[in-house]
Amino acid sequence: MNKLSNIFKTSGILPIFLSFLCLSACSNDGSVRSINEFGVVPDTGADVTASFRSALEECKKSGVDTLKLAPGRYDFWPENAVKREIFISNTSSEVECPSKVKTLGILVENQDGLTIDGCGAELIFHGKMTMISTIHSKNITFKNLDIDCVRPAGSELVVENIEPGHVTVRFKPDSWYSIDDEGHLELVGEGWKTEHPFCVEFDPLTEYLTNSDCWDILDESRAVELEPQLVRFDVQDTDMFTVGNILAVRDHYRDEVGILNLESEGVTFRNVGIHYMHAIGAISQFSRDITYDHVNCEPKEGSGRIVASSADFLHFSGCAGKVRVLDCRFSGAHDDPINVHGTYLRIDEKPSPKELKLRFMHHQTYGMQAFWKGDTISFVNSASLQTKSYGVVEDVRALSDREVLLTLKDEVPGDIVPIEDFVENLTWTPEVEIRGCRFTRTSTRGTLVTTPRKVVIAGNEYIRTGMSAIYISGDASDWYESGAVKDVTISGNRFIDCSFCDGRKRAVIFIDPTNKVIDPLHPVHTGIKITGNYFETFGTAPFDSKSAEVSMEDNEIVSTGHALIISGI
Repeated sequence: MNKLSNIFKTSGILPIFLSFLCLSACSNDGSVRSINEFGVVPDTGADVTASFRSALEECKKSGVDTLKLAPGRYDFWPENAVKREIFISNTSSEVECPSKVKTLGILVENQDGLTIDGCGAELIFHGKMTMISTIHSKNITFKNLDIDCVRPAGSELVVENIEPGHVTVRFKPDSWYSIDDEGHLELVGEGWKTEHPFCVEFDPLTEYLTNSDCWDILDESRAVELEPQLVRFDVQDTDMFTVGNILAVRDHYRDEVGILNLESEGVTFRNVGIHYMHAIGAISQFSRDITYDHVNCEPKEGSGRIVASSADFLHFSGCAGKVRVLDCRFSGAHDDPINVHGTYLRIDEKPSPKELKLRFMHHQTYGMQAFWKGDTISFVNSASLQTKSYGVVEDVRALSDREVLLTLKDEVPGDIVPIEDFVENLTWTPEVEIRGCRFTRTSTRGTLVTTPRKVVIAGNEYIRTGMSAIYISGDASDWYESGAVKDVTISGNRFIDCSFCDGRKRAVIFIDPTNKVIDPLHPVHTGIKITGNYFETFGTAPFDSKSAEVSMEDNEIVSTGHALIISGI
């Protein structure tokens, strides 16, 4: 075998032979095509965006079951990507980002049944892009892939030295900058620069990630480059800085998303490493049956980075069927690693007995189709968050990006009050299973979930989330993220030093609907079971709730170094 290997090496056949072995080993029954057949070759440094798209189109026309990649690196640039206007939940307002045109690197559209098997390939993206999009498609699987950016939108720098009047920092190699003649430093990328910075700070001693004002100070200070990547800033008040701490700076505005699953069904990501996502992470919007299995959202090993997304990792807005997140790792989100919710729309008018004029209220969520004929809706009072009655959609018409006209099958109930009452789409609410995952290195929450269907959060590990590890809210006054939970099981999880920086809301598991009117006989959230969990806390309550029906038993709590096993709470 060694002699054969040497022959291949000297003849240049070995890379081709290994690619053949990978494609053969990965092959499935059915129609299988290699990406090489379409002229897409790894490790050339060339832009494969257009040729990759052609390969996907041919797979759709030919009914290909599996498209296989040879191992290696594939580079994608925005210049040859598809541009598409798409309104995406929880991204940006009309003022923050007026254009909703997204740059779609890999686009799977109107496809039924395709597996993209990377066989360990690296997909490397340039500029700012929505890296992978699945639109109006069914039964799509991405597996055995590694996804990263040449220049992540988040910049990272280490505080190396502090002396009177100066702070010296070292930028990570993939955190690019420029300094003008007046000494002002800008964070720059491939065709972009950070214009609305937001900073978090990582303390390697405590492993805490917290919001920070340090970049605000550096951004206003004169900078001098001492050597490549090493910059000294003129800072009069250095008390806020700590040697060894890492500052991670990203743009506040969400102009792209990392991955988009839009109005699709049966989308699966399996054995995938995602090492950075611009603006916000993977958003699944009005999609059904979405699975993330052994997906690691975290900086690439050996990169030295601490952050892997400019906001949430996995975001599910108005989904249905079952959301499954299994055996995944989440480290370095600038916001919540997982958020599952629907959207409350305000009732503005009742134009006729069967009609309702609705409005998207949150500045970052609007313009998307949120209802279809036959959907079941509930009427919810904004002050109490209590459901008043139900209806069925007969017709939907968009009046503007913010306004929707619903025609119902039956007349609108007489007790529905415009402005005071909201609508939730119950058809587009999912079951949720989050199992065997690890959450760490975030300044915010670990898992947010508001859905009336069955939720199981079991066998996970939450380590040093800055705010609550699990947060169940629902509100019709701020984020307008619906709705009330009815069946939630939180069991067998380990919570280590969570909610260390959350002020008055310091609870590891926090049930916090935003209702202003509270009826003790009719709590907003019901059916919550918290059993068999392990809490290790340092001055933080393991649990707190408002307007919720909760049962707790056999949870172990270790507080300030002293174990206390408590049953029944």
